[in-house]
Amino acid sequence: MTVSDLPIVVGVDGSEPSLWAVDWAADEAALRGVPLRLVYARLWERYEGTSLAQDLTRQNGEVTAEDVIETAAQRARLRAPDMKISTAVLPEEPEYSLVHESRSAAAVVLGSRGRSSMAEALLGSVSVTVAGHAHCPVIVLRGSHDNQARAGRRGRIAVGVGEKPAHSAAVRFALDEARLRHVPLDAVRAWRTPAHENTDHPLMAGEPARLHEEQAAEELEEALREAPDDVEVRRRSVEGPARRALLDASAGADLLVVGAQRRSGHFGLQLGRVAHGVLHHAACPVAVVPEEA
Repeated sequence: MTVSDLPIVVGVDGSEPSLWAVDWAADEAALRGVPLRLVYARLWERYEGTSLAQDLTRQNGEVTAEDVIETAAQRARLRAPDMKISTAVLPEEPEYSLVHESRSAAAVVLGSRGRSSMAEALLGSVSVTVAGHAHCPVIVLRGSHDNQARAGRRGRIAVGVGEKPAHSAAVRFALDEARLRHVPLDAVRAWRTPAHENTDHPLMAGEPARLHEEQAAEELEEALREAPDDVEVRRRSVEGPARRALLDASAGADLLVVGAQRRSGHFGLQLGRVAHGVLHHAACPVAVVPEEA
């Protein structure tokens, strides 16, 4: 299987947010011209409450895993009738099954809420766990913004540029998304002047800040050196915490892209505080992209 044949994988659990994730994933697969794979992990049943999606209403009140997966498949076919769609009902923990699926996926798409208040907390944990350990990009549709995320018509992609900008997988992913959608890319690099560099001497006032701002601008240029000519790129160096800068960038974006560094001695990826924070508070869907060490 070549990279262009890898499917978009979406986790479904019968909740309305998970069906919104199916909509988003179907649109993404159509943009890329790749198959869509729908996955239901049976052990999600232990988290399920009573808040099923409206599409899954049954007269006898009984809903099976097969009902959930078939409803999701029908919904995807309505959005993309010619798309190749496969389904799987797996007798596994959702974290394990989706991380395993990520080994042969172009991306994994998840909603961040489940079918009850308890499910919301637990499935939110599933989303964060998968985003932190997957072998491919993971797109999490922020729970309170799922209705907006379905539209995907805000007109730009945002990406956070990290401390190692050269050959960034997150930047490449964001550039590809911007090209597919024919929208501009906002590349954001946050910078701060360390407290120990501050000085009250009038001849030195502003010098530490200027140097760090220039370094941030250089890092943006390094990250975007191979940006294609057909993508409009807007560079922004922002003074302040990276989390705040990225949350601000997420407002009005179709997608916020952040990188996650691999760490030796750990299983898969471990999310840093910035990625973890934007997953919980961003105003748009968030893509967490594995970065090589």
